[in-house]
Amino acid sequence: MGFGMEVGIDLGTANVLVYIKGKGVVMNEPSVVALNKDTDEILAVGEEARQMLGRTPSNIIAVRPLRDGVVSDYDITERMLKYFIKKTCGSGRFFKPKIMICIPSGVTEVEKRAVREAAQQAGGKDVYLMEEPVAAAIGAGIDISKPDGVMVIDIGGGTTDIAVISLGGIVASASVKMAGDKFDEAIIKYMRKEHKLYIGERTAEELKVTIGTAFPREEVVVQECRGRDLVTGLPKSVEVTSDEMMSALDEAMITITEAVHNVLEKTPPELAADISNSGIVLTGGGALLYGIDKRIEDRTGIKVRIADDPKSCVAIGTGTALDSLPALEGNSLNRRAPYL
Repeated sequence: MGFGMEVGIDLGTANVLVYIKGKGVVMNEPSVVALNKDTDEILAVGEEARQMLGRTPSNIIAVRPLRDGVVSDYDITERMLKYFIKKTCGSGRFFKPKIMICIPSGVTEVEKRAVREAAQQAGGKDVYLMEEPVAAAIGAGIDISKPDGVMVIDIGGGTTDIAVISLGGIVASASVKMAGDKFDEAIIKYMRKEHKLYIGERTAEELKVTIGTAFPREEVVVQECRGRDLVTGLPKSVEVTSDEMMSALDEAMITITEAVHNVLEKTPPELAADISNSGIVLTGGGALLYGIDKRIEDRTGIKVRIADDPKSCVAIGTGTALDSLPALEGNSLNRRAPYL
């Protein structure tokens, strides 16, 4: 197993997706690792480890090794990658896969090197890097080689990447550390302030997925939310409405729409005209937040469409890009020979 294998990895803050050429997306698991602090032994990775978030005894910690789209714990990221590569590609010692990894558009040289080295240590033969919005555009089925301008907004777990792409490259872009994780944080903060209720990350994420709202809904949705009462210290449940979620997420939405506006301001006029014709494409898990497309449309006046399978766009684009490796080898991200 593994001979001549080509693998695309969307190394996300919230989830890691693995795409194998010829097979499609073979794995989609949370980027969480459960560790035994005393023995430094990995107990669980992915979904199994996510179940442990906020629920572990003192000697076990559930860690998310990527924060804001960047490797915050190099050692654990490497071990997590090793686990996922072994799980999807088998553990052929002699046949190492070619790996294409996605990174946010604003990362530094040091961060690029950390990702590349982690992937090589985890068993990659040749490791290539690619910017997330470009991969997202390819995965959403857009032909990026044309001279027409395309705007992609990829809302992940740690970062929102906004880019205008033409002729296969990024013309104007921004990467803001405001995405799924920060949405959860905003919900936790809101519940503390308004309901004096302390909730965990998983509960906040559940609220975001079920009743999270970026644009007024026609009908208000209500959900029960359980947590700890900050006054009495006892468990308590309250009813929360989608309107409340909208106010909780309002600041985050303003940050994203302003960033989109700034990128449009930096876009050359010819490409801006293309975008107003073709519209904006939304990808990433954050694109599933109710009404986020309408919110961006409202702010920019440009029609926004959500890609077919927004969560998998980056992984699919990463895998598809393996077909055009010669072009990517010339890409500035992969030109730094000493680290290849």
